[in-house]
Amino acid sequence: MLEVFTRSQSCWKWNVGVGFALCGSAFSFLSNQEQFLQIGPFRIVRAGAAILCIVADYKWTMWTSSKTDTCYRQKISATHKRSAEKLLKLAKSNGGVYIKVGQHLAALQYLLPVEYTDTLSVLHSKAPECHMNEVRRVVEEDFSAKLEDLFTEFNEHPKGAASLAQVYRAVLRENNKEVAVKVQHIHVRPRSWTDITTIESLAKFASWLFPDFHFMWLVDEMKRNLPKELDFRVEAANAKKLRSMFSHLKYLKIPIIYENYTTERVLTMEYCDGAQINDINYFIENNINRYDVCRKLGSLFSEMIFRNGYVHCDPHPGNVLVNKAKNGNVSIVLLDHGLYLVRNYKKMKPTLRKCDK
Repeated sequence: MLEVFTRSQSCWKWNVGVGFALCGSAFSFLSNQEQFLQIGPFRIVRAGAAILCIVADYKWTMWTSSKTDTCYRQKISATHKRSAEKLLKLAKSNGGVYIKVGQHLAALQYLLPVEYTDTLSVLHSKAPECHMNEVRRVVEEDFSAKLEDLFTEFNEHPKGAASLAQVYRAVLRENNKEVAVKVQHIHVRPRSWTDITTIESLAKFASWLFPDFHFMWLVDEMKRNLPKELDFRVEAANAKKLRSMFSHLKYLKIPIIYENYTTERVLTMEYCDGAQINDINYFIENNINRYDVCRKLGSLFSEMIFRNGYVHCDPHPGNVLVNKAKNGNVSIVLLDHGLYLVRNYKKMKPTLRKCDK
């Protein structure tokens, strides 16, 4: 990671970067109205200012210290932390796709310094929430009906907020069933491609400044997969397929989808309670065998990968719950089926034999 920040970059690149950072910061500072700041140009400037300030911070740290200094690692660690906090602030300010990218970065423990993964991990469960009037508008537009005509109860406080949507507990008027209603953030769809284009441009800029920066693959993945994740009917179909595929695993719970109450932007499913898979206190308080849960989770994903070739692409802690029922049975609840990787592993052996990447 450290090798990408070398001293060999030309001074004019530094000057251009600092100039843009200062202009962008001033422009963003002068725009202090929340709704005004969410206009496209301001979102772009805010993103550019954050990235350029991060670049400037790393450059300054590298130019004012040497690898032979006794406190070199501490200085670099502090720079990592400051940069991660800037990215976190940017993700929370811009929302949507930026939070999605932040979640992906938080999962890259094998690539990024711990200062990044620890700081950005809060995005898995503490993404910014949108206002209830926006939620109501999405639901009523998609169903051409009042919220009260669809649900007898609709808790205005979300159970969870994610990058593209947030989830509410509700009760269907039709059958009095308790459900979880996933509602897409109202501005995600219209802003998504502008945000991706901005992130792509900034990633290219970082790659230009630092040739060893290799994160364009993340942008390519987002461009390819975002349309699927923005259509909740795809998630409904994936959940239905997975429930059928793993019906033999009695410990696995996949929420039932209510298709008559599901659209591109609204997904209505069975309400499933539970704690996040990394909630150690829940395991202790309920006397749950952690090793048994880990074994079952490993078995589940091994079967996904090596038997079915149909793999859940976003199994972060917020999407994997554990629940202990009153009868003592422990179940694993798998949520967010918006994106799956489909692979035919029958071809793996001949591919490995040929050393084909």
